[in-house]
Amino acid sequence: MKRDVLCLADLGPGGIERMLDDSAMYRRMRGTADHPRPMQGRSAALLFDKASTRTRVSLEVAVFELGGHPLTITAQGSQIARGEPPADTGRVLSRYVHVITYRTFQTAALVELARASSVPVINALTDDAHPLQLLADLFTVRAVRGRLAGLKYAWVGDGNNMARSWVEAAKLLGLTLTLSCPDGFEPPKAEIAEANATGARVQVVRDPFEACEGADVVSTDVWASMGKENEVTARRSALARYRVSKELLERASREVVVLHCLPAHRGEEIDADVIDGPRSFVWDEAEARLHTAKSVLAWSLGSQ
Repeated sequence: MKRDVLCLADLGPGGIERMLDDSAMYRRMRGTADHPRPMQGRSAALLFDKASTRTRVSLEVAVFELGGHPLTITAQGSQIARGEPPADTGRVLSRYVHVITYRTFQTAALVELARASSVPVINALTDDAHPLQLLADLFTVRAVRGRLAGLKYAWVGDGNNMARSWVEAAKLLGLTLTLSCPDGFEPPKAEIAEANATGARVQVVRDPFEACEGADVVSTDVWASMGKENEVTARRSALARYRVSKELLERASREVVVLHCLPAHRGEEIDADVIDGPRSFVWDEAEARLHTAKSVLAWSLGSQ
């Protein structure tokens, strides 16, 4: 059976924990002669409709260090920019490579490509979800705090694809998550209700200080994600009080872990003295993208 990873739930029961364990192994063994190479003799198509730094580099290096050959394909450097349907792209690429990762805008395009592909497809970001980044975030929290369960998680800002992936993670792991978003910027209510129905404790509040009260993990992201550049002014106005500042962190745990998936706009969604401060683990979080990419690629190919 083809192992697509379009969302975290696709990893199956216990899948998140398994990916984190495998990622820790890859981190320990990096640079050693015994590092696993399950992609030896295999190729990966890394397909990008959206610009990328961490996703592109982490996936390229992950494929290489797993023994495979990465082929990075951008929209402008392929027939995608001329309107080739995702289904046709998926059919063709799966005749050449062993796995496809796709970073795009609409989830429908990802699903269309995955349905047409005969090889596994991995979600490298859509407007609705970013499972690879969320695995890196969880990996970082577990590495710093030693566990995931029993912690209080806070999200501050736009209820975007990262916030929605945090809601999914809360659903799958039974986490306590408080999101602080302005009215009209929350994740879909149905997704929050579904998470709470499975035993998670997810709520949305307006006050970011309330969300961060006693929080062990505080996460944020840019106020205007890719594709929303024309909304920058309106979003800055709506989200002005949702900046992660030192004053906000004073409400959190003394051992709080501050996360940001990057790129960051210092002075907007997060202050410079926070992201560059002692409770910031965003650089470990960025590095974790490599280790978790390896675990997902290997699992999708049936190697773990």
